[in-house]
Amino acid sequence: MDGEIGFIDIKSSAKRELRRRILQKREALSAGERKRAATLITDRIAGHQWFYRCENLLIFVSYGSEIETKGIIQEAFKVSKKVFVPRVEGKEIRFYRINRLDELREGYKGIPEPVHGLELFDYDSMSVDDRKKTLLIMPGVAFDAEKNRLGYGKGFYDRFLADKEELKLHSIAIGYRCQMTELVPHTEHDLRPDQVITV
Repeated sequence: MDGEIGFIDIKSSAKRELRRRILQKREALSAGERKRAATLITDRIAGHQWFYRCENLLIFVSYGSEIETKGIIQEAFKVSKKVFVPRVEGKEIRFYRINRLDELREGYKGIPEPVHGLELFDYDSMSVDDRKKTLLIMPGVAFDAEKNRLGYGKGFYDRFLADKEELKLHSIAIGYRCQMTELVPHTEHDLRPDQVITV
């Protein structure tokens, strides 16, 4: 048992160090690099077959040095997709439908979140067909070639996806190319998105 705890501690320490190093790289990107990446990621997602086929889009609202997602959200509005964005509620995230960007307010740690009173994304009540027409786009700090993902350490997406198998199969993590690393320390409980797209 002690050996297992020691192993977890080593993994946690490695994750903290990698998180610090990658966030430093991400925050050092110039305004021009960020703008170019925002255009490229919007084009990549808007041209993706999963985006084309989906009716429901679950997507994070970018904050701080994260890759910009508002272009993707606007593209989804243009083609009449239902757009759901997350709000932190205790130790969980829940997604609510927005129809305009002005339905966002500063929330958890300053992150833009949906205002109260909007439609909740209710996975449990969806048909299998509707679940297959849902795409999740998630953030991350670091990714590797095996699609391992390092988040921010709170486990929000791990918990959200724990019982949503169909959604796991239509999940994409996005970020900057500088967020790719040789190996993301991981355990069997860590979520792996189905695809990782960096630009």
